[in-house]
Amino acid sequence: METGYITTPFGRRPMTLALVKRQVATEQTVTASAVDKWRVFRDVGDARSRLGLQDRALTVLNALLSFFPAVELSSEKNLIVFPSNAQLSARANGIAGTTLRKCLGMLVEAGIIIRKDSPNGKRYARKGDEGDIEDAYGFSLAPLIARASEFAALAQDVAAEQRRFRITKDRLTIVRRDVRKLISVGMEENLPGDWVAAEACFVEIVGRFARRPTLQDLARSLDEMSLLHDEVSRMLETQEETQKSDGNDIAFGWHIQNSNTESCNESEPRFEKKQGEKSEPTKKTERKQELEAFPLSMVLRACPEIGSFGPGGSIGSWREMMSAAVTVRSMLGISPSAYEDACEVMGQTAASIAIACIYERAGHINSAGGYLRDLTAKARRGEFSLGPMLFAQLRANAVPANVSA
Repeated sequence: METGYITTPFGRRPMTLALVKRQVATEQTVTASAVDKWRVFRDVGDARSRLGLQDRALTVLNALLSFFPAVELSSEKNLIVFPSNAQLSARANGIAGTTLRKCLGMLVEAGIIIRKDSPNGKRYARKGDEGDIEDAYGFSLAPLIARASEFAALAQDVAAEQRRFRITKDRLTIVRRDVRKLISVGMEENLPGDWVAAEACFVEIVGRFARRPTLQDLARSLDEMSLLHDEVSRMLETQEETQKSDGNDIAFGWHIQNSNTESCNESEPRFEKKQGEKSEPTKKTERKQELEAFPLSMVLRACPEIGSFGPGGSIGSWREMMSAAVTVRSMLGISPSAYEDACEVMGQTAASIAIACIYERAGHINSAGGYLRDLTAKARRGEFSLGPMLFAQLRANAVPANVSA
């Protein structure tokens, strides 16, 4: 539909149907109410990112408003201003002609102003016998009245988002500093634990920080850094608890290696203790540590594929997670003995998490059974931790983070 032409930075082109509809809607929406032109201008400025406006376009809008004699915009008054490009340029800090036309096009496209062209394309006004303006051609400011409440709502929304941005950024800074300090303490004090892996994970997360982050970028980084903070804190807390009970008993990794009361190899223990060898922590303590190591919700976010093997196609408890892992183990071709070894060394819950991670990356692993045996051997030496595996899966699945303001 071609109803006229508008001037753009690329020349004159037909006015679009969307612009026509917007102009008609504006004329129907304008009421007898009046609004402060500078208040609306501030709202438009605050919401400029949502309206697709640049700072120079706001400078031009400010110049246009300066040609409207009253402070209040009202439908009872003539809402058309008709300055020449030279006059506009002078009030817009000497903006160049090409830039001026581009900015005017932006304001029209964004529905901030409406272009009312004269027969000869000039901007002017006709006055009556009493000196009142009877007709004018130029730019109508009517949208600023019709959309005043919309601009105010957009401005408030942008302000709320900016607050969330600042809060999230501050939280990320605090958590990042805490993690850095905790890792430094662990490494400097030579405490048991996979501090090298923690350091590598920290460097990797920081290395992905965007130079100009969005709120989503900050939320994702905060989620990852918070998970790392929980893991590092758990390593230190576990070390303190161990020192109280038996200072030289066990070396801890990222994940507490233990067994469940219903261990899958309880009837056939594979590793007998030699006389005089120190015993492992009690099963009750181990089971508590194992289940608290990683939240089930986090594991399912990192490894969503295993969820379909739970009752009704979802997993709602650790018991269902372990049952699903047994099914997946068989599908992956992992022998019962390999899985029993993993249960004995890592604990049944940790072994089920490892199976979930392996299933998630099955297309990249040649031998799932051999891979699990390798993880079990590392876990037996205290060199394996589930943390990095889960972090890698969270990043691979691009799990979004929810951060409340």
